[in-house]
Amino acid sequence: MSADIKTREDVFLLVSSFYKKVRKDPEIGHFFNEVIRDWDAHLEKLTDFWESNLFFKALYKGNPQKVHVQVDQENNQEISSYHFGIWLNLWFETIDELFEGELANRAKNNARKMSSHLYLKMFQARESKA
Repeated sequence: MSADIKTREDVFLLVSSFYKKVRKDPEIGHFFNEVIRDWDAHLEKLTDFWESNLFFKALYKGNPQKVHVQVDQENNQEISSYHFGIWLNLWFETIDELFEGELANRAKNNARKMSSHLYLKMFQARESKA
């Protein structure tokens, strides 16, 4: 039986393990690999994001919505709900391999909500440009 997510180190393990899969994924890896130049810094930023998200700490500074809209525009608005589905499935798979419990479930639920919100905002930005 796996333990739940409890510490920043756990969050970093989740984030770094997940993005190893994302970077290698033939369908979504290029969206990340073409944009992110400093993976170490990015993993720290994403650890801040998820630690803030899961433990209600005010660590993360950034605007994920703006960044995702920009990446979508730089990719000719080719990011689809299918790509978000791959991202979400890899996230769930990684959580299930490493953790179980209340915070692991919260990480899944929050990712599901966040991915829906970000895709909606990307789609709305497309409409406003048309």
